[in-house]
Amino acid sequence: MASPRSSNPQSSAKAYKANPGSYAKKLAYDKKYNAQPENKAKRVELGKARRKAKRLGFVLSGKDMSHTRDGGIVPESSSANRARNGHGGNGRLK
Repeated sequence: MASPRSSNPQSSAKAYKANPGSYAKKLAYDKKYNAQPENKAKRVELGKARRKAKRLGFVLSGKDMSHTRDGGIVPESSSANRARNGHGGNGRLK
């Protein structure tokens, strides 16, 4: 859901605010999905890459670490990374 400070929440945030049952269902699904071993491993890998990039002096504010088609990991704006990699099960790599 959108941040409480958001002056212009997106449509999904508005829908979840209006339907608390749907939001609870989403949270339960997310909890189960994020507990899967392959998703834990992916987060560990991205966290290591982020820490390494910070040590090397990259400015990472507003950026996520993103997997590429050739198996690399690069910094990318969070909005572009999250829009491309998830909605509707459309997992595409940069």
